[in-house]
Amino acid sequence: MSLIWLYSLGSVIIISLISLIGLFTISINREWLYKIIYFLVALAVGALLGDVLVHILPELWVEKGHNLSVSVYIFAGFLIFFVIEKFLRWHHSHGLESEESHHHDDVKHVGYMSLISDGVHNLIDGVLIGTSYMISVEIGVATTIAVILHEIPQEIGDFGLLLHAGFSRRRALFFNFLSALTAVLGTIIALLIGTKASGFAESILPITAGGFLYIAAADLVPELHKVSGPAKSVVQFFGVVAGFAVMVLLLAVE
Repeated sequence: MSLIWLYSLGSVIIISLISLIGLFTISINREWLYKIIYFLVALAVGALLGDVLVHILPELWVEKGHNLSVSVYIFAGFLIFFVIEKFLRWHHSHGLESEESHHHDDVKHVGYMSLISDGVHNLIDGVLIGTSYMISVEIGVATTIAVILHEIPQEIGDFGLLLHAGFSRRRALFFNFLSALTAVLGTIIALLIGTKASGFAESILPITAGGFLYIAAADLVPELHKVSGPAKSVVQFFGVVAGFAVMVLLLAVE
């Protein structure tokens, strides 16, 4: 059990450190960064779908078979993420144009709302990662990679949004990091509950699948459609394929 705690907490700490990626983006040319973000989003789409289709669903079929309860839990996961996003007015800022999309009077308020919603999002990510490691190390690693790949473009966008809201670079990095640390709390909660509640991990796993399907389909794919042109579309296509391929390659280390 101690190894599960080590793997889980190690994973979410790495994910939390990604919030400091704003330091890296400061020195990058804006136009080049804009192009990179959309490739990273495509990579995240493939990784999230790959984690669901290659790792999570096969594990569920082995554990529970092809029964209705699995489908209901997956659908519930999709709806839960939909409701949470509606309630908190989430806006996953994966593109740089998100900085221009929040022009209204109280931009500082928008910055704080972004931090709160991102904190809840990271808390849920932490729960999902802790739960995944309780099922197996392989699924835990796959889920961690999928989360990392969709966190990178999101954190870049969040950093840009905070700067737009009037935060200094230092304050933006600090508050973004504090928000990211809620993932650690989420993992601790999942591991504490999972050790006491029988069947907790097996119930959360299909909800994880539904949540990842929602993020990929509702949040990320629409961002990809904001970029047009044959060349860019081809790059995005191969980005999605590459993300999926990473999940397939992880099967070799099971």
